[in-house]
Amino acid sequence: MFDFFKTKPKNYEDIPSGVFHELMLNPATVILDVRTSGENQSGKIRNSKNLDIMSRDFKLKINELPKDKTYLVYCRSGNRSAQACEIMAEMGFKNLKNLSGGIMRWPFELV
Repeated sequence: MFDFFKTKPKNYEDIPSGVFHELMLNPATVILDVRTSGENQSGKIRNSKNLDIMSRDFKLKINELPKDKTYLVYCRSGNRSAQACEIMAEMGFKNLKNLSGGIMRWPFELV
């Protein structure tokens, strides 16, 4: 009768930093940093592309990306990147991976 407590299935996968790091080596992956440009300038994951989820043109920029790639998405804590994955899934992207805990839990090199 009431669906208040039903959780909606995720259209992306939360993955730990080790798996994220391994997937980065695949040439068919795109690494997206959805933080602000200021946050991005303070340190980012190598080869990541910065698309601020808070910008007005976020969906326009996302729509320009090929849908047949695997997307590794991260932010500071994992919340904004989860939102970005949901938006991307609604736009038809299928292979979406969210960095659990965000860059705060990233034990590897930042550039």
